[in-house]
Amino acid sequence: MLVDMVIDGIDVPDDGTKPVDRVAQLLERTAGGDQVAFARLYDLLSPRVFGLILRVLVDRAQSEEVLQEVFLEVWQSAARFAPNRGQGRSWVLTIAHRRAVDRVRSSQASTDRDVRAGFRDLDVAHDGVAEQVELRIEGEKVAAALSGLPDAQREALTLAYYGGYSQSEIAALVGAPLGTIKTRMRDGLSRLRAEMGVAA
Repeated sequence: MLVDMVIDGIDVPDDGTKPVDRVAQLLERTAGGDQVAFARLYDLLSPRVFGLILRVLVDRAQSEEVLQEVFLEVWQSAARFAPNRGQGRSWVLTIAHRRAVDRVRSSQASTDRDVRAGFRDLDVAHDGVAEQVELRIEGEKVAAALSGLPDAQREALTLAYYGGYSQSEIAALVGAPLGTIKTRMRDGLSRLRAEMGVAA
C-alpha cells in the first residue's frame, strides 16, 4: 500500500483507500496484555498527549503526572476501546482531556481557598489571581459545553484546539472531506457560542 503521509499513527494512503489506524491496532494488542505494543503506543502518542494536557493545565509538573495517569488508564482500559466508534488516537486524546479537566476541577477547591486567603493577606496584585481563577472557571465551562456537542463536531474541535491539528490534517485523520471538517467546526463553534451565551 502506498502511503502519502503518516499522522499520529494513522497511515493515510494516497490512493484514496481507507486510512489504517495503527493506534487502534496497538490498543487491541495492549488490551491483550502486550507490553511491547503498549510501549510503542506510548512512544507514538505521548508527545501529542502531553501537549494537550499542558495546554489545559499550563503547569508542567502536574502535566507530567497526568500524562502518567492517562497511560495507566489506557493500559487498564484498552479493552473498552471500540474501533467502530472512532479513531484510537481520538480515544486516547479524549481520556487525556478528561483527566486534565478532572485535575483542574480537583484542585479548584484548594485554589479557591488559597485565593480567599490571598485576598485577606494581600492588598496588591489580587487582580491577577482573580483573572487566573476566572480563566480556569471559563475553561471548565468550555469543557462542559464541548461534552454536549455531537461526537463528530466535538472530535474536530478537540483535535484542532487541544491537539493543534490543521483542518486538512483533521480531514486526513478522520477520513472525511475538508469541507465536511470545516462545516463540523463552524457548526460546533456556533453551538458552543450559543451554549455559553457569547455573541457571534
